Amino acid sequence: MKKRVTFLSLCFLFLALPFQIPAQSGRLITEKIDESKLHRLLGNTRPEANAANDRGRVPDNTAMDHIQLQLQRSPAQQQALDRLIDTLHNPKSAHFHQWLTPAQFGQEFGADPGDINTITSWLQSHGLRVNAVYPNGTLIDFSGTAGEVTQAFHTEIHSLDVAGIPHIANMSDPLIPEALAPAVAGVVSLSDFRPQRMSKKRTQYTLDIGPYVYEAVTPGDLATIYNLNPLFANGQIGTGQTIAVIEDADLFSSQDWSIFRSEFGLDRYTGGSLTTIHPSGASFANNCATPGSGNTGDDGEAALDAEWSSAAAPGAAIEVVSCADTEFNWGGFIALENLINSGNPPSIMSISYGQCEAENGSSFNTAFTLAYQQSVAEGISVFVAAGDEGAASCDAGAMSATHGISVSGFASTGYNVAVGGNDFGDSVTGTNSNYWSSSNASNYSSALSYIPEIPWNDSCASSLLSGYFGYSTTYGTSGFCASATGMHYYANVVAGSGGPSNCATGNSVAYGVSDGTCAGNAKPSWQAGPGVPADGVRDLPDVAMFAADGVWGHYLVFCWSDVEYGGSPCTGNPSNWAGGGGTSFASPIMAGIQALVNQAAGGPQGNPNYVYYQLASSSSCNSSNGDSGVSGCVFHNITMGDIDVNCGGNVNCYGSTAPRFAGRGGVAADGALSVSDQSFTPAYGSGGGWNFATGNGSVNAYNLVNAWLAATMASGQ
Repeated sequence: MKKRVTFLSLCFLFLALPFQIPAQSGRLITEKIDESKLHRLLGNTRPEANAANDRGRVPDNTAMDHIQLQLQRSPAQQQALDRLIDTLHNPKSAHFHQWLTPAQFGQEFGADPGDINTITSWLQSHGLRVNAVYPNGTLIDFSGTAGEVTQAFHTEIHSLDVAGIPHIANMSDPLIPEALAPAVAGVVSLSDFRPQRMSKKRTQYTLDIGPYVYEAVTPGDLATIYNLNPLFANGQIGTGQTIAVIEDADLFSSQDWSIFRSEFGLDRYTGGSLTTIHPSGASFANNCATPGSGNTGDDGEAALDAEWSSAAAPGAAIEVVSCADTEFNWGGFIALENLINSGNPPSIMSISYGQCEAENGSSFNTAFTLAYQQSVAEGISVFVAAGDEGAASCDAGAMSATHGISVSGFASTGYNVAVGGNDFGDSVTGTNSNYWSSSNASNYSSALSYIPEIPWNDSCASSLLSGYFGYSTTYGTSGFCASATGMHYYANVVAGSGGPSNCATGNSVAYGVSDGTCAGNAKPSWQAGPGVPADGVRDLPDVAMFAADGVWGHYLVFCWSDVEYGGSPCTGNPSNWAGGGGTSFASPIMAGIQALVNQAAGGPQGNPNYVYYQLASSSSCNSSNGDSGVSGCVFHNITMGDIDVNCGGNVNCYGSTAPRFAGRGGVAADGALSVSDQSFTPAYGSGGGWNFATGNGSVNAYNLVNAWLAATMASGQ
């Protein structure tokens, strides 16, 4: 006898909302299930699942635990939710900041209970075990075997060999009965591919690129450069605020966080705390296993996220929220969903992982969109690392971009802040001594003021690097990328990410390329202002903070003592500690700054972009003007440099001499990523107003807090 699932949302007591919104639009499943009439769930197959990588079907008894079926709302429900989210963020509305609970959210915007009963019964009829229906009413956790999944979804699960690395994945898009199609978005997920960490270890550069010493960035430097010190002096340190960093690994040692705070003088601020949480329980079918520090180095990601969020908000409570990966699902997504559906979600979250939209697939892209929608309706501010690959997110980790322009599906929704990456421009202009003291203070800080910024870019396609080495162009046989120096040291796809959403929905044809039926997420109502393109799609990033890994002599220090996977003993001078860059640092830093905003404003603020873009339109200054020229503004608008990366092939690539020219490892690398294949239009340059390289730019934290309060005074808070 099959055991029926306890349908949680049927057990909810009616909770009166503080204002009237449209009720559920009724059942979407109106026809009888006919297994002979099937509907394809497009965009649910990894591009790596192809004949070249195929190593055959896995045994039918292979366990597939805690897969999640993503449901979808009716168009009427979605329109009502979009209106509600706008209302919750409108200071002129009587319902400003009247955030929903998870139960209220599920009651109003979850799937119809009858539809959920129909879907769970269908899953069970194929032998699958339904573990739980989430309180949001849009996610069903289920388990089974590969044979049962194949029988239910008409897709085989195969072993793959991808560049020598074993994987498991479905070989075609799942099929479900047509009757269920109006209520089902996709499956999360049927493969074991994992997202990318958005961090880069500090490179030990052996090439002398200038007469300067490394100026490592410490918490004290952060506070000086981005003007946090006046807030700290006024007691605005994140007191009473909780920042959750979403992980798939635990900290290697919680002592690392304590050493970081002690060594850099953060422990003098009271109230700061660290907790590790594995959100689970009966309501989530115990799907959050304790991950431990893992064996992939992801514990380093957890360390830097926890430490640098605390550096920006030393009085805040930091929660490392982690779940172990399952064979077919990323532990961070499980942690995210469990957290926002819990009884006590945080007011701020930071996610430092990502994957390009085309590889993520429309189902997983939709899953993040729906999760972030729920988050902001609950008042949670969601910060996501934009990426470390320039505008070529589908080429993460490569030495050359070959798949064209792409962005991370983790960051391209309309409900999160996408945080890009900057570097400092003092080494470019030879003005280091203007901005750094020749000696360190007791907390190892040496920054003297705000420092003009440039986009973070380690690639030979960077116009600033190319010019520094005396080249007038980056691409082609006479360009910097074809030189011995460029090819040996700077042929890599490493830069702060930005670009237009172009494959959030639909299905790509070529591996990792945003073609076929791909389409981007729609441009949110709040994304407007000087420089924002009228392209109709969500554009990244929104803001950008320091994230460089040392190419111009600056990187961030953190305490990560897992020496087996790349850390260093946190002993002696911090210059000997682990160091690095990446938007993995920038995202938790912005999350920490949001904690200062929340403390000053008296509570959760939801999606900060509603206020960011309003303030950017009236309070931005040219970063190149330096401290005296930007001291009165909220945003430092970055106008020098780009995030262009080197490329090969013929997709959004200009000047490549492939196949005649090949870089390291035989990879074509001497072109420059370009919006046009016929002329050089770099992807992408900085400039006045918002731009794809750095968004609205970096922030003056003190000015941001004060301007934020002024912008929301109409609420009476």
